[in-house]
Amino acid sequence: MNNRIEAADEKITAIIRRLNDELRQTFVGGAIRVTPSVIALGSKAQKAIVGKVRGFGAFDERNDPFGEHDFGAFDLDGEKVFFKIDYYNREMTAGSENPADQTVTTRVLTIMLAEDY
Repeated sequence: MNNRIEAADEKITAIIRRLNDELRQTFVGGAIRVTPSVIALGSKAQKAIVGKVRGFGAFDERNDPFGEHDFGAFDLDGEKVFFKIDYYNREMTAGSENPADQTVTTRVLTIMLAEDY
């Protein structure tokens, strides 16, 4: 691949990563979904999970192979928790054609237990 294409791809990935980090850290810039199994853990656990999602920084090749910061996993009191960011078109009827463009993308952050995945 030539250097110009690689640089463009890296720039797009950096934009997607920034938008994903903003949603994950602030819960602004998209929709937030929590599965019933997380809700069933109660408010104390939910608060701890939200704190861990917002502060998550353990991205590596295993959970973030494309460098977009769109998935993470951690343990909380014996429960394996996942979060995942998906990219949809504005109508939420299909995937986004350009996740780096906020004008055509709705981000959805889902927080779930591993058993929900």
